[in-house]
Amino acid sequence: MSGHQEVAARPASTSAVPTEEAIAMEIDGFRGRLITARHADYDSARAVWNGAVDRRPRLIARCGGAADVVAAVRFARDHDLEIAVRGGGHNVAGTAVCDEGIVIDLSAMRSVRVDPAGRTARVQGGALWGDVDHEAQAHGLATTGGIVSHTGVAGLTLGGGIGFLMRKYGLTVDSLLAAEVVTADGGVVRASADDHPDLFWALRGGGGNFGVVTSFRFALHPVGPTVLAGPVFWAADDTGDVLRFYRDFAVEAPDGLGTVVRLGTVPPLPAIPEELHWRPAVAVVCCHAGAVEDGERAVRALRRFGRPLVDLVAPKPYTAHQSSTDDTVPHGWNYYWKATDLTGLSDHAVTVIADHAYAAGSPRSYSVLFHMGGAVARVAHDATAYAARDVAHNINIDAVWLPGESGERAAAETAWARRFLHALQPHRVGSVYVNFLDADDGTSRLREAYGERVYRRLADVKAAYDPDNAFHLNKNIRPGAASPAIAGPSIGSPGRGGS
Repeated sequence: MSGHQEVAARPASTSAVPTEEAIAMEIDGFRGRLITARHADYDSARAVWNGAVDRRPRLIARCGGAADVVAAVRFARDHDLEIAVRGGGHNVAGTAVCDEGIVIDLSAMRSVRVDPAGRTARVQGGALWGDVDHEAQAHGLATTGGIVSHTGVAGLTLGGGIGFLMRKYGLTVDSLLAAEVVTADGGVVRASADDHPDLFWALRGGGGNFGVVTSFRFALHPVGPTVLAGPVFWAADDTGDVLRFYRDFAVEAPDGLGTVVRLGTVPPLPAIPEELHWRPAVAVVCCHAGAVEDGERAVRALRRFGRPLVDLVAPKPYTAHQSSTDDTVPHGWNYYWKATDLTGLSDHAVTVIADHAYAAGSPRSYSVLFHMGGAVARVAHDATAYAARDVAHNINIDAVWLPGESGERAAAETAWARRFLHALQPHRVGSVYVNFLDADDGTSRLREAYGERVYRRLADVKAAYDPDNAFHLNKNIRPGAASPAIAGPSIGSPGRGGS
């Protein structure tokens, strides 16, 4: 139990909400930066990746370390303030910011420390995946991250973590070795297989329900630094043929080959001929995690299929591949997502996807199909809170429109995403990746993400570590009747129990 004394969680205080002037004086032990509406950078500090989210917190507490997080959590509980936790701020639902409450902001905590001999990395809770890749690739190492480098490490990890390396090395949570967590009572615990194993299980897929993770320790794996990677594009009219070919290609693909199918328009990236920009197209994006020559053999049939518009598969730095689509989903655009896991890519499912993928009004809207399996499926179902281990594919439908575009545009794009999801109903497994849930996806979809058995177990862990549901601005799991076998949180001095 990390040597900490076990105590009961403190209930939230009913003290009056403090004024801005009092806030600046009252956070004992806080050495970070406090930002209120009086500051010139308040608007930029409260902005998150999804520009459709516009909330005004009373206070943003930009933390410099775990001690600041402890001070901010205790202050928020003492004054009964709503708590939002910001890591990378990339969550589509916008849960990293709140109205009137306090944002515990980890965006200044981006340190990544790699142990190349032990093949591990200690990563602070505000780091982005680009930070991890930059440091780890100096040693030819990586762990499964997202497919956009400005995605936050914390949010992606706590929901499970899918990316190009998952078929080779598992989900991000499958490489998580330990986490330092500030709990709802202001304590600090280390969660690992040996310390607070119940909490460690819940953190690996259960989202931000259980505390503020100030640092993660990951196992790293040999990757690159040069990999064979990139997209192959075909015209939208070829989508049915491409998806039927891909269905069989994916079944035979080696674990080292990660692929993502993107359906929408050709993004206006410098590497793509200008005459193809914004043309409706389907792309299969590849990343091979092994030797380049092995990757060339693995993708040969794909590159030879049909008549591609453009083939950008080539040896390149892993870091370049991981950041290659960053500009297609920038901060500040408006995003709305729908998602589901699929039973497979039957001919009818392919027809549904081909019929709906290009029906959006905005050329920036798109959908993404992920190939799961491999190492993801070989982890025991009860090993982590991530539940959908036997799913072959999941799909994320991304409605996108620009700031300042009309309300009619927003309504049209969100309606397209909902229609697309509804049309896929006969092909849904009955599960969904929790990180793809939007703000209007309610409790029923959250239970769909986990299934009843995992959800009940998560509710028990929630009851042990956050019985008052202080951390509820997330895909919220309400506290259940805690099992006697689950130990409660521990209090330690700020900064103790690091991973």
